[in-house]
Amino acid sequence: MCARVNIKYHNKDITEADVLYEDNHLIAINKRAGDIVQTDETGDEPLEEKVKKYIAQKYNKPNGAFLGVVHRLDRPVSGLILFAKTSKALDRMNALFKSREIKKTYYAVVRKRPEPPEDTIVSWLVKNPQKNVTRAYEIEVGNGQRSELSYKLVGELEGYSLLEVNPVTGRSHQIRVQLSSIGCPIVGDNKYGYPRGSLRKSICLHARRLQFIHPIKKEPVEIVAPMPKDGFWEKFEGMIK
Repeated sequence: MCARVNIKYHNKDITEADVLYEDNHLIAINKRAGDIVQTDETGDEPLEEKVKKYIAQKYNKPNGAFLGVVHRLDRPVSGLILFAKTSKALDRMNALFKSREIKKTYYAVVRKRPEPPEDTIVSWLVKNPQKNVTRAYEIEVGNGQRSELSYKLVGELEGYSLLEVNPVTGRSHQIRVQLSSIGCPIVGDNKYGYPRGSLRKSICLHARRLQFIHPIKKEPVEIVAPMPKDGFWEKFEGMIK
C-alpha cells in the first residue's frame, strides 16, 4: 500500500519522460514524490535546478537557462508542476494564479469516508514557519488566510476512499490540513493526523491536472500528469479521470 512501500528519496535527473508539456514559454514536469521544488535546509538538489539543467542541455545553453517557479508542491506530494521559461510567462502565470483563473485537480486517498461525500471546505489557515505546520480554523482569525477547496468521493476500495479535490486557493499544505480538519487525513500524512507515516516518505496526494488559458498564445491548455506506478495508485485506475 501507499503508506507501506519502503523507498528512499532519490536524486534522479530530469529526462524527456518527465516532461508533460513544453513550449517556448512553459514547461510542465511530472514531479516524483520526494523531490523538493526549491532549495531547503536539507541541501538536496531541488527540482528547479534539475529542470534548468535539462533545458540548458537540451537547447545547448552554456550560460544556463532562465526558469521561474510558478507554484509549488510539498515534498511528499507527486504530480504536475509548472515552470515558466521566460520572465514574461512567469509574470503572466503569477497573475493567473493570483486571480484564480487556473483550475487545479488533485486526487487524494484517505482512510475515513468523508461525510458528506461531496462538499466545499472553507477555513482560515495559519502557518507556523518554525514547525512547518499549518492549522485550520473554522472561523476567521486575525492572521489566518481564507482557504477554500471542494472535494467529492469518487470511489472506495479495500477500506480506502479516493477523493477528487479542487482547491480554489493555493495555501501552504492546504489540501492536507483541510482534509484532516474534517477527520480525513491523507494516507501516509502523519504530520496531519494519519496514524503512521509512509516508509517511502510520500503521501497519497497527486496533482493530476491543470487547466488555464495560455498566457502568451491565449489558447486553452490542459495538462494531465499520469498517476504514480507504485503498486497502490493502480488499484484506483478505473476511477480516475
